[in-house]
Amino acid sequence: MYSFKSRVRYSETGADGYLSLYSAVHYMQDCSTFQSETLGLGVEAMREKRRAWFLSAWQIEIQGRARLGEEITVGTWARGFKAMYGYRNFALWDRAGEFLIRADSTWVYMNTETRRPERIDQETIDLYSQEKALDMEYMGRKIELPEGMTEYPAFPVRRVQIDTNGHVNNAKYIEMAEEWLPKDSEIKTLRVAYKHAAVHGDMIVPAVKKEENRHTVALKGPEGQVYAVIEASK
Repeated sequence: MYSFKSRVRYSETGADGYLSLYSAVHYMQDCSTFQSETLGLGVEAMREKRRAWFLSAWQIEIQGRARLGEEITVGTWARGFKAMYGYRNFALWDRAGEFLIRADSTWVYMNTETRRPERIDQETIDLYSQEKALDMEYMGRKIELPEGMTEYPAFPVRRVQIDTNGHVNNAKYIEMAEEWLPKDSEIKTLRVAYKHAAVHGDMIVPAVKKEENRHTVALKGPEGQVYAVIEASK
């Protein structure tokens, strides 16, 4: 497992003074990036290999929330590999070692020259190694879109939302959807399925369905292609 400690900054909190879900996702994303850099498989090394990890899905279980100034620990580890897929757990703990978040993620190993998935090489698997999976309910990658979704006005992808892979950063899709999701304090489970990568200048059309215990947001293109689906359960 790779982990690091931090303290919740004011810039990472929502209006209620607690670590925002969006910021928690950034912490987890940073943690996996730090591990890759430590293992010699960071951004530049992967660019030279013409390879990259693309996030396919998140499942995030929220058990507690950290206040402004609170000390937290963020950890991640690989729980398995299969063909072109890598499966990675994440956790956030409070100062006492209690879980704040348990999360699972699915990643696709991509050849950036062919833009196609590729079987993960044994050297990479050996470097990350594998550890025991978190004790949580694994719900799979697919999120079914409910009927009767309402579309809202389109908005463009901004330059600030683009990462080193040249497309919208994974966490930014969650930020785009926040307007139609429940408050962070109400969300118990967040799932995200990534379908297609949006780039600078693409138009995003939000389609939303709010149900009693579940809110679903599909971020689509004008032609109907789905970039990401975000599902928040209370």
